[in-house]
Amino acid sequence: METRHTHALAGTGGGLFWSRVMSRQKNQSNKGHGVSKGKEREPRTLIRFKTALMNTLMDVLRHRPGWVEVKDEGEWDFYWCDVSWLRENFDHTYMDEHVRISHFRNHYELTRKNYMVKNLKRFRKQLEREAGKVEAAKCDFFPKTFEMPCEYHLFVEEFRKNPGITWIMKPDTKNSDDQKEEMPVENYVAQRYVENPYLIGGRKFDLRVYVLVMSYIPLRAWLYRDGFARFSNTRFTLSSIDDHYVHLTNVAVQKTSPDYHPKKGCKWMLQRFRQYLASKHGPEAVETLFSDMDNIFIKSLQSVQKVIISDKHCFELYGYDILIDQDLKPWLLEVNASPSLTASSQEDYELKTCLLEDTLHVVDMEARLTGKEKRIGGFDLMWNDGPVSREEGPSDPSGMGNFVTNTHLGMPSQTESEWDRNIIGSAGRLGGSLA
Repeated sequence: METRHTHALAGTGGGLFWSRVMSRQKNQSNKGHGVSKGKEREPRTLIRFKTALMNTLMDVLRHRPGWVEVKDEGEWDFYWCDVSWLRENFDHTYMDEHVRISHFRNHYELTRKNYMVKNLKRFRKQLEREAGKVEAAKCDFFPKTFEMPCEYHLFVEEFRKNPGITWIMKPDTKNSDDQKEEMPVENYVAQRYVENPYLIGGRKFDLRVYVLVMSYIPLRAWLYRDGFARFSNTRFTLSSIDDHYVHLTNVAVQKTSPDYHPKKGCKWMLQRFRQYLASKHGPEAVETLFSDMDNIFIKSLQSVQKVIISDKHCFELYGYDILIDQDLKPWLLEVNASPSLTASSQEDYELKTCLLEDTLHVVDMEARLTGKEKRIGGFDLMWNDGPVSREEGPSDPSGMGNFVTNTHLGMPSQTESEWDRNIIGSAGRLGGSLA
């Protein structure tokens, strides 16, 4: 497929929630420096988009000023594609400079469980050689895992060495919530089950956190402030290990529970979760926990930095699944290449709508950004070929000074911002009002 530059004008959509979203676009915050612009891009007033996902994403794309939908074989500037299209078409598709698609070519290096673990193990060994055991230990955030059947004998040895430990078998091909890979399951991973999860109200939960990667070389990654905790519907116990309603937190599983309440759902927003932990354990313990999660995001991305094909046309919105244990240690369970964008409640719809709006702001098809933003909507730039400081001006990440990483996971995001006033507020000059 070939794409060509075009310029025109398009209007906006309506609706109560969408009027709130459009107002919100004028009241967010970004300062500082971060995004590398490269050569100047020409501002665009028409973006031709394509997607096969009929969920919150389609609502966001259709309501975005100046964006028009392209169907079938029409030429497009922006394609939120599914992974099956990527696998079949990416290598044969010509793309102009400005064109963007929603996955890196070999995203599976991070999002397939067996590849993720293999890359993390390799990266840990590299860190131990180059920086020592203390630095390598910062990669000890994933449960012991073996790939089946190729590591079967290693697994049996470990199994016999530690009898009585619970292991969970997972297919290695699933890397999305909404999109199902049409591949036969031939390989599995055997992963040690975290038997001491942190419980709230006696129930197990995990966290869904969103990380947006705009480039791997150099690594440039944004962390979203909002996310949610997903709870099981039944009180936790190891005595019924085969009860999915006890051990699995997936909404698709929990909503089939006989006593599931659709209006109540089984999610907490991350802000509420952070406040709860602070009331129970104090702000210092919570700060340490969230700093440990920052480490998971960065180390996992660094582990695949040299193997991911960092094509300038690609970006990726990852959904990280994190489990917290009773010692407030976070564990990486998996990374999703296509996190669910289907809403399970009104609150969930609003979160995902804002997430996608802000993702499109960062992707910046309209070429509005200055290249100095450290915050865009709910996204904070946490890595730009090195750690990004919350403070303005040059900073020293060596640990000698008071370096604080520019992450605000679970913190409020409704503060006013220079970026919204200067960039989003100028939309009228670029081809349409956002109000």
